[in-house]
Amino acid sequence: MEVNAVYEQWLARATEYRAELEDMTDSEKTEAFYKDLEFGTAGLRGIIGAGTDRLNLYTIGKVTKGLADYLLAHKKKGIKVAVSYDSRHGSTEFARHAAAVLAAYGIKSYITAELKPTPYLSFMVRHLGCDAGIMITASHNPAKFNGYKVYGADGCQVTDKAAAEIFSYIGKVDTFAVKSVDFDKAVKAGDIVMTDVTREYLDCVYERSVGKARKVSVVYTPLNGTGCDIVPQMFAERGFTDVTIVPEQARPDGDFPTAPYPNPEKAEALGLAVALAKKTDADIVIGTDPDADRLGAAVKTADGYRLITGNEMGVLLIDYIFSHAVALPKAPVVVKTIVTTDLAARVAESYGAEVREVLTGFKYIGEVIKKLEEKGEGERFVFGYEESYGYLSGKYVRDKDAVVASMLVAEMTADYLAEGKTLADVLDGIYAKFGKYYHRTVSFTFEGVEGAAKMREVLAGLRSNPVSSLDGIKVIDTIDYSTQTKYDLPKSNVLSYKAKDGSKLIVRPSGTEPLIKVYITAATGGDARIDAILSEVKKYLA
Repeated sequence: MEVNAVYEQWLARATEYRAELEDMTDSEKTEAFYKDLEFGTAGLRGIIGAGTDRLNLYTIGKVTKGLADYLLAHKKKGIKVAVSYDSRHGSTEFARHAAAVLAAYGIKSYITAELKPTPYLSFMVRHLGCDAGIMITASHNPAKFNGYKVYGADGCQVTDKAAAEIFSYIGKVDTFAVKSVDFDKAVKAGDIVMTDVTREYLDCVYERSVGKARKVSVVYTPLNGTGCDIVPQMFAERGFTDVTIVPEQARPDGDFPTAPYPNPEKAEALGLAVALAKKTDADIVIGTDPDADRLGAAVKTADGYRLITGNEMGVLLIDYIFSHAVALPKAPVVVKTIVTTDLAARVAESYGAEVREVLTGFKYIGEVIKKLEEKGEGERFVFGYEESYGYLSGKYVRDKDAVVASMLVAEMTADYLAEGKTLADVLDGIYAKFGKYYHRTVSFTFEGVEGAAKMREVLAGLRSNPVSSLDGIKVIDTIDYSTQTKYDLPKSNVLSYKAKDGSKLIVRPSGTEPLIKVYITAATGGDARIDAILSEVKKYLA
């Protein structure tokens, strides 16, 4: 892409962004215009601002026109699209613009009147019989980011094949020739429908209830995001009366002033909630990320508040559901991703469940549910999760859902307290029975033009010079998921190494951020072993 030529075109035509464009330095121009914002299986995600590699009204319009062309190629009329958005800067405007573009091309949209969680959007698609869904969110990213997730008619994020086809249509769109209509006029005409399915969604969440006890004190934080109203409503309707919400994080705020990286995977994101829990002597801290699809937690112990990792919470929930649910299906199925702890499989299998393993990304868990349904076996799906704090019980949505997870964690905590145990006690009991796996996920950032090139170089280097041992223990199984044929999984840019003692190293680039993610499991040696393996990995990333 010829940066200066494209920049001059934007300067002449993108009048809404002229002041920002005029203030750009040469390096800022390069970063904003060196490529188009990439559309992948997670849709778009990028820094908010002017430019082809930024999220703005023009890139939103272009991708929406491409999506519209894709939908019209498959269905000539009667197309419906669900639209929702989170608390980030620009989210409301971007969602309304997407709906207005769809209306201009004869596609009816159903848009939420206020911000709602990502799983709510997945539910809307299915409940309203839509052909697609659009969620404006950058999930747990810092405030400068926003994003555009695309969902298929099944409520899953679009598959690799569909994403590639949508991308081909986007590439044909002239950024400055995209039509739109007046939003308010389209609402009056019925081409855009303001929609609320909260009652129907929560009723489906409640069907996944397991617990009986309600005596538990909870500190909850929505991290200034979409959980702000719907999660407290859930707590109240389910009989949890001792719930304190972190006041600084209680209402939507796209700046995330008290948690600059609003990711419940990070201990600092729950810092205010844990501090409040210490003051109120709460039993459990629950936090949901800005689009309320991920959940983080900390449990009170005799030694203070213990953070529960995503791997650990998934194991706890599997064990809890299978040990406390009144009724379970025959031949139950649990699904986990390849980077999620093997302990989950051991616990699930101890209850007679079948465990299926998929690539990273909740859409792959959704695909398992879909395939079960196609065989008339949808009820077999009990639980799915990934180590990055995403959980789903039931099949009413096809994405991770922190609303149902919040309900189950509160129930689980209350039930175990009634039995004289904390979640920490239960987790330690699981470790005593099955053995303890140590895990760590580390992200390495590669921003901008040089960063993108470096990421490609790192992965190419790992393929040409494979890891042969993990802290001195021989690697006995190497899998390149971009070429492997042994497993019935899509091709993916992921490398996996398993040592003789069961320790693992998995390396993959993020699909939504300029990151290489490294997942380390130590089957022996604990944290010291992880430190040693990580030190070796860093040599490949230098």
